[in-house]
Amino acid sequence: MQGLLLCLLFSLGGKSKSHRYELNHKKTYEYKYVGTITIGHDMPDLAESGVKLLCNVQIEGVSPQTFLLQVSNVAFQEQNGVPGNSGFTSSPKMSKKLSDEITKPFVFEYMNGRVGDIKAATEVSDTVVNIVRGILGFFQVTIKSTQRVYELEESGIHGLCQSNYIAEEDEHEQTLTLHRVVDVTNCRQKAAVTVGLALASENEPSDNIVAMVKYMYTVKSTSDGGLITMSRAEEKHHLSTLNVKGGNSKLLAIKEITLLKVLDSEGTHTIGPVQSRGNIIYKFGNELKQIPIVMMNLENPVPKIVDLIKRLAETNTNKELSGASTDVIEVFQLMRSASLEDLETLWRQLSDNQEHRRWFLDCVVEVDDERVIKFLERRFQNGDVTANEATQALLLALNHLKSELGTVDRSKGFLHMPFVKSNQLLWNTAVLSYGSLVYRLCEKIQPCPVTAVQPLLDIANNGLMNKNEEAMVLALKALGNAGHPSGLKTVIKFLPGISANAVDLPTRVISTAVDSLRHLARRDPHSVQDIALSLFVQKTLPAEVRMLACMILFKTRPPVALVSTISAVLLEETDLQFASFSYSLIKSLSNSRTPDNHHLSTACNIATKILAPKLERLSYFTSMAWHTDWFSDTFLAGVTNELYMLKNAADSMPTTIIGKGKFHIIGRIIEMLELGVSTDGIKTLLSQIGSAGFPDYQIIKVLADWQSFPNSKPLFSGYARVYGQEVFFSDTCAKTKYMVLRDQLMITYFSILIGKDESPLRKFLKGLEEGALWHWTKPYLAYETRFIQATCLGLPVEISKYYLALTACNIINLQVLFSGLFCSITKDIFAFHGINTELFQFGSELKCKANVNIPWKFMLNMNGREKKFELDISPYTDVTEVFSFTSDVYAVSRNIAEPSFAKRTPIIPITAESLDVCNMKGVSLPYTDFHLTSQFCAESSKYGTAICMEAQARRAHFFDEYPLSCLAGYSHVAIQLKIFHTFIFFQPGQLSKRGIYYICLPEWSCPHRFYIIWQYRNSEVIINPVVVMKALALSDAAKPEGFTAAVYSLPAAQKDNIQFIVSEVGEDANWKMCTETSVDLKQSMTQVTYRIFTLLYFYPKIQEPSSKPTLSAKVNWGNLPMYMNNFGKSLEELLPFYSYLIGLHSQPDANPDHEFSAKVFNALPNTGDIIIKTPKVGDTDLR
Repeated sequence: MQGLLLCLLFSLGGKSKSHRYELNHKKTYEYKYVGTITIGHDMPDLAESGVKLLCNVQIEGVSPQTFLLQVSNVAFQEQNGVPGNSGFTSSPKMSKKLSDEITKPFVFEYMNGRVGDIKAATEVSDTVVNIVRGILGFFQVTIKSTQRVYELEESGIHGLCQSNYIAEEDEHEQTLTLHRVVDVTNCRQKAAVTVGLALASENEPSDNIVAMVKYMYTVKSTSDGGLITMSRAEEKHHLSTLNVKGGNSKLLAIKEITLLKVLDSEGTHTIGPVQSRGNIIYKFGNELKQIPIVMMNLENPVPKIVDLIKRLAETNTNKELSGASTDVIEVFQLMRSASLEDLETLWRQLSDNQEHRRWFLDCVVEVDDERVIKFLERRFQNGDVTANEATQALLLALNHLKSELGTVDRSKGFLHMPFVKSNQLLWNTAVLSYGSLVYRLCEKIQPCPVTAVQPLLDIANNGLMNKNEEAMVLALKALGNAGHPSGLKTVIKFLPGISANAVDLPTRVISTAVDSLRHLARRDPHSVQDIALSLFVQKTLPAEVRMLACMILFKTRPPVALVSTISAVLLEETDLQFASFSYSLIKSLSNSRTPDNHHLSTACNIATKILAPKLERLSYFTSMAWHTDWFSDTFLAGVTNELYMLKNAADSMPTTIIGKGKFHIIGRIIEMLELGVSTDGIKTLLSQIGSAGFPDYQIIKVLADWQSFPNSKPLFSGYARVYGQEVFFSDTCAKTKYMVLRDQLMITYFSILIGKDESPLRKFLKGLEEGALWHWTKPYLAYETRFIQATCLGLPVEISKYYLALTACNIINLQVLFSGLFCSITKDIFAFHGINTELFQFGSELKCKANVNIPWKFMLNMNGREKKFELDISPYTDVTEVFSFTSDVYAVSRNIAEPSFAKRTPIIPITAESLDVCNMKGVSLPYTDFHLTSQFCAESSKYGTAICMEAQARRAHFFDEYPLSCLAGYSHVAIQLKIFHTFIFFQPGQLSKRGIYYICLPEWSCPHRFYIIWQYRNSEVIINPVVVMKALALSDAAKPEGFTAAVYSLPAAQKDNIQFIVSEVGEDANWKMCTETSVDLKQSMTQVTYRIFTLLYFYPKIQEPSSKPTLSAKVNWGNLPMYMNNFGKSLEELLPFYSYLIGLHSQPDANPDHEFSAKVFNALPNTGDIIIKTPKVGDTDLR
C-alpha cells in the first residue's frame, strides 16, 4: 500500500505545471512578430523617419537542443514625415528583397533559456542574420520561480549586460508577468564599435548618450513548462551632442511577438547547407563599409567610379563646386567596395589624363584596409607616381587606415622601400604616419605588441649609434606620434641625467626626446612624471629643455603634493626665463575650468599663491605660457587655447613659439591643430648680416652671406600637428635650401632687369599669354567619426559625423594678357543619427555647407626693363556670391531596392503656417513656428560696388524649452559682391620733371593747418621714388577714384631720409598723409614726422643727440568723429588698469587735451624704455 501511494505522488508531481521556460522539441510554435523603430525629436509637428517589419515566425524542434526557425509573410514599411500626417507605407520591392533572404531556414541551439549557436545559409547577409537575432532575443530570458526580484549579468543582443527582473504571478490565470530592464549603456562586452575617435582622448564621463531596454513577458504555465504567449520590448536612446536638458534626438524601438498557435511537430525537415554565424550577440558585418549619407548599388563599381571622376574633373573646369560634394562621397563609397583588381583597372584607365589621375589618387586613399597598401606598394615599386604624389597619397592613406595588426605589419614595407627613402619629405611623411598608425593600434589593442613599434626603435638606435642628428630627430618625433609604452626605454637614452650611459647630444635632439613623451604622459603618467621631474630640477640643462619638461610634467596632471614640490623648486630657481615660464603656466592652469583640469587647477591655485610674492612681477619680455579655456556644463562643450614662447637669457627674441587649440565635445578632447616654429638660426643669421639697405648689390650680398651659415644648424624649423599627431616638420638649412632659393631669386631678379624670358615668373606669365590653363583641386575627408551599437531589433543605430573640404583653383586665359582666376572652397559637414545597413537607411541627417568663391578676371601688363606693372581686376559677373552658408536637418529614408526614390523631409516642414513671418523681437512664441528673413546692402557709389548680405532662418517652436532645437531648422547666410572695377599701378622708378612732389614740412611750417605742395616745373631736379602704387576704382560714368602711395629714399653721406606719401585720388579728395623718417648716421638721431591733412594732424618731435638712440612721435588732433571719441574715452579708462597688469608705472600729469606722445629710448643693447603721455595719464614707463 505504501508503494502505491508513493507512485501516485510521483504521478501527481509529473502532472504539475511550471513557469520554467523551455522549448519542447516535439512542438511547433507559431508567432506573429512586429518590429518598429523610429528616429526623431518626439515633438509634435516635427518630422521623423522609421521602418516597420511584420512577419510570421515558426519555431520547430529538430532535436532536444536544436530548433528550426522559419519566417514567412514578410512586409516592410517606411515612414517619413510628421507623425499623424504621414503613417507607415508599404514598400513592395523592399519587402520582396528582404523576403528572399529572411525566409531561408535558420537553425539555432537552445537550452535552459539560452540561445546558442545560430546557423544560416552562406548567401544570407549579416544584416538579415542580425534581424533574426532580434527575434530570438525574446527567448533569451531567465525565469526564477522562487524569486520575485533578482538581477544578473547575462548575454543578449547588446552584449554582456546587467539585467534586472521583477516577477508577478497571477495564480488565478496561472500566468507569470515578468518585467526585465537591461542597462545597455554600461555593458561589459558591449556590441558597439567606434571609428575615428582614437586620436580624441576621453574626457570625464558625459551623458551625451543614454539608452535603456525594457522587456515585458506574459508566461503561461503548462505541463511542459512556461510558454511565452506575448512579449513586448521597448528600447529608447537619447542623443544630445550639446545640451542634455531637452531637444534631443531620440530613437524608439518597439518589438513584440504574439503566440498564434502551438502544434505537434511533424518530424520531417529540409534545411539545406548552413554554417555557423555566431551566438545571440550582435555581429558587425558590412556596416563599416556603408557610408550613412549615401545609398547606392555597389555592384560593378569600376564604370561608376570612372563616370563620377570624369564628372568631377569637368565640374572643376566649369567652376561649379556647390554640388560636387555628394559626388565625392559617392566615389569614396564605391572605392571602399572595389577590389584590388578594380583599383588596378581604374589606374590604367585614369592615369594618363592629368586631371583624372589627380582625382583618382585623392580618392583612393579613402580605401581604409590592406587594398590601398598593396595598391600604393605597386605604384612605388614601379615608379608610376612622382614623389609629390606619393607624399600626399601616403600621408592620407596611413592616417585613414584601419588600425589592425594586419595593416600595421603590411605598412612596415614602406619603411624599407628605396623609392620612399629617395625623397626626404616622402621619407619623413612615411615614418611619422607609421607612428600615428601605431598609436591608433595601441588605442584598440591592450597590451600593444612591441613588434608594431620595433621599426621606429631601430631607426632611433641606429641614429644614436651613428650620431646622425636628422635620423634621431625623425625617429623621436615618430615615437612621440606612436606613444608606445615600449618606446619609453629608447627615449630615455636621449635624456641626460636619466640615461645610465650619458651621451653628449645637441639641444635640439634632447628637446625632441622630451617632447616625444606627450602621449605617454596620458598612457603612463607615473613613469613620465618621474622622468619630467628629474629634468625639471637639473639646472645644468638648457632652459629650453627644462621648459619642455615642465610642459610634459603638467600634461600628466600631477597631484597637489607634486605641484607643491614644483613650487618649492621654483622658489630657489635662479634662471629667470625658466622661472617665468613655469610660473606663468601654473598661473594659467589655476584658472582652468575644463573637466579634465578640475583637480589640477585647484593644485595650481595653491601654488600660485605660494609663488606670487617672488614671481608675480615678471613681465612679458621673459619666457611665457598662456593657457585659456572655456567650458559650458550646460552644453557639455568647451575650447582650450595654449601659447608658449620659449626664450633664452641672451636674446629677447623667442627661440621657440608653440600654439595649439583643443575642442571639448561629446565627452572627448580633440586637439585640432598645433603649430610650432624655432627661429634660433634666423636670429644668428640676422646678427651676422645687419642692415641690408636699399641698393641692389646689398641684396646679392645678403644672399651670398647665407653660404657662411653652418649647414648643421637649421636656419628655420617648423612642424604641424593635427589631432595630436605630427604630420609635417621641416628643417631649413642655409647651404641646402637657401642656395636653391638664392639661385632662383637671382635668376628672377636679373631676368626682370634685362627683360629676358629666363625667369620662372616670366615663363608663367608667358604661358598665360599663350592661353595656358591651370587647374588644382583637392578633396579631403578631414573628419570621419562613427559610433555604432546594436538595438533590440537587431538593427545597428549609428551616430556619425563627416567633414569634407573641397578646394579648387583655376587660372585660365580669356584674352591676350587678360586672365581669369577662380578659387572655390566648399566645406560640408554631415551628421547622421539613425539606422544604417546595406539594405536601408533612415534617421535624422544634418547637412551644413559653406562656400567661399573668389572669381576674378585680371589683366596684367609688366615691363621688366622699366620695373613696373599694371594690374586690372574685375569680377566675372555683375553679382558674385563670395560666401554662403546653408544648414538644415532632415528626416531621411533610403532603401537599396529603390535608391532613386529616397525621401528627405526637413525636420521643420515648409508649410503655409510656418512661412508666416512673426514679429518675434528675440522671443520665440510657444507652439508657433516662425520663418525670419532679412537682407541689407552696404553701397559705395564712389567705387561703384556694393556688399549685400541676406539671412534666412526657420526654427522650431520649442526653442524656449529646449535650446538644442536651435540646430533643428533651416539656416542660410549669403554675402554677395556687386560689380566694381579696380586698377592698380605699381612703378619703382623716376617721376617726370613736370611731376608733383609732395613734401611734409616741419610743424612750424604749417601753423594754419594746411599742406604745402612743391611743384617742380622745368626743373632739372629729378626725384627717384622707390615704389609708386595706385589703387583706383574705374567706371564709365565717373573719373578714377582711389588712392596712390609712393616711397622716396633720399640717402646722404651722414643722414638717410625716407618718405612715404599716401593720398586720395578724385574730385572730392581732401586728405593726404605723409611720413618722413630721418636717421642721423653720425649721432644716432632719429626723427619721425607724420602728417594727415584735414582729418588728423601729426607734429614732429626731434630728440636731441645723446648717447641713447631715441624714436619719438606726437599726435595732435582737432575735431574727431563720435565713434573715435568714444573709442578714445574707453581706451583712457582701460589704459591705467592694463598698464599696471603688464608692469607699467603711471602717474598723472598736466598734458594738452588733444595730444598723444610716445618716446622709445634704446638704453641697453637688449632693452629699451618707453614713455607714453596721454591727456589724462602723464608718464607711463615700460622697461
